[in-house]
Amino acid sequence: MKYICMAKKQGGRLLSSAGLVNYYESEDRRAIHISPITVMVVAAAIGIIIMALEIAFPG
Repeated sequence: MKYICMAKKQGGRLLSSAGLVNYYESEDRRAIHISPITVMVVAAAIGIIIMALEIAFPG
């Protein structure tokens, strides 16, 4: 019970992962920002290209 109270004092975060959570929540203005839709479209396009190549060049 003592550990739960300590975690609540930290804003609900566990003490062991507090550094990682803070690292990933910080935003760097110099970082490249890619929307999730762009990632999904590129991944789907790569998958379609690979499938087309497998059909065109069976091996």
